[in-house]
Amino acid sequence: MMEFLHMGGYAGYIWSSYGIVMVVLLLNLFFSWRRHQTVLRRLKQLHSSGNNES
Repeated sequence: MMEFLHMGGYAGYIWSSYGIVMVVLLLNLFFSWRRHQTVLRRLKQLHSSGNNES
């Protein structure tokens, strides 16, 4: 198992690459979720203001 984790001497490069990719994916997920929430909030505002005018 230790040999697998050591990756033939390239563990620092490989595991840091995995870490960077994971951070980028999590940030992508977070910012997409946040944008989705913003759009939903804006749509609710537009919908409620449209109902008040009728």
